[in-house]
Amino acid sequence: MIYVDNAATTFYKPESVITAISEYLRHPGNPGRGTNHMAMEASRIVLETRIRLAEFFDCDLRKVVFTSGVTESLNIVISGLIGSEDHVITTYMEHNSVLRPLYRQHCGISICDGSLQEIKACVKKNTKAVLVNHVSNVTGEINPIREVGRFCRENHLLFILDTAQSAGLIPISMKKDQIDILCFTGHKGLLGIQGIGGICIEGDIKIPPLKVGGSGYRSFDRMHPEKYPGALEAGTLNMPGIVSLKESLDYLKKQGTETMLVHEQRLAQEFCSQIMNIPGVKIYRNPGKEYVGIVSLNIEGMDAAYVSDRLSCLYQIETRAGAHCAPLVHEHYGTESMVRFSFGIQNTMDEVAQCAAAIRAISEGGSE
Repeated sequence: MIYVDNAATTFYKPESVITAISEYLRHPGNPGRGTNHMAMEASRIVLETRIRLAEFFDCDLRKVVFTSGVTESLNIVISGLIGSEDHVITTYMEHNSVLRPLYRQHCGISICDGSLQEIKACVKKNTKAVLVNHVSNVTGEINPIREVGRFCRENHLLFILDTAQSAGLIPISMKKDQIDILCFTGHKGLLGIQGIGGICIEGDIKIPPLKVGGSGYRSFDRMHPEKYPGALEAGTLNMPGIVSLKESLDYLKKQGTETMLVHEQRLAQEFCSQIMNIPGVKIYRNPGKEYVGIVSLNIEGMDAAYVSDRLSCLYQIETRAGAHCAPLVHEHYGTESMVRFSFGIQNTMDEVAQCAAAIRAISEGGSE
């Protein structure tokens, strides 16, 4: 099997991650729920993971909040900070995890291409935030976050960043990039497991909780605690997920995120060079833009789902076809679906050649 669907969830997980999760499940303590040995050990793991995340994203340790993933993170942030009277600037590259929460708030929305020039042109008197993804989950295009962050800070706008496709691949400094709120997920570039993610907050930003309940402290108070991180962490934390992040962050620190990014970019660039002249193949990349290891394409006259199915059934190449929960990208390119190849650190140049050969064969109507 050749797995090239890493944008959905990364295939490779470090052995240290697998081992640590297995070990935790033999001693499944619940942090903040008692002072027994396992509970205290779990609390230590949570704290150490917060420390690692604060170092990784260059942010305030006290404002690193765990969630179930980037979708919950974005819902908490948007529902807590954006009202119907507000205006938000976002891009056509956004995932429904951004779009649907915004639509639900009935706020004003301006859609742009993510460039600083277009963002500036969209600003209104009631603009409250600029909310963009760092990397498109469909095309892999990288947005210029540092210059956007500087503009937002100078103009007193909240800069909210969705790092679903960039965290673990592209170095991010909340301080240098002037990011107010960063939402992340653990099972993609961070190489953890599904069901864990979080929010990192800079500055004096108060986000009302989406849910309230048990916090492990101040249990006689009728209102949920307001102090981070507990303010946004009602209920039992996903300890296996947090354990996976603790170990994967150690792995990423040793390997270097930039090394993995360069590897995946080289694979994607080589794939593009091998398929760009195949008749009928359309690659959704624009000259002058920077991309991660994602390549989306279509073959003229063929449904994307059919192409993806052929790749899987005939060549054991696992891709993803469809709208990828990002409808505005398809409106922009005039498509309804695409076949997405998303390369990961486990992929090789030989696999790239096999993927290219399979696309050529399918485009020519062959099955060999």
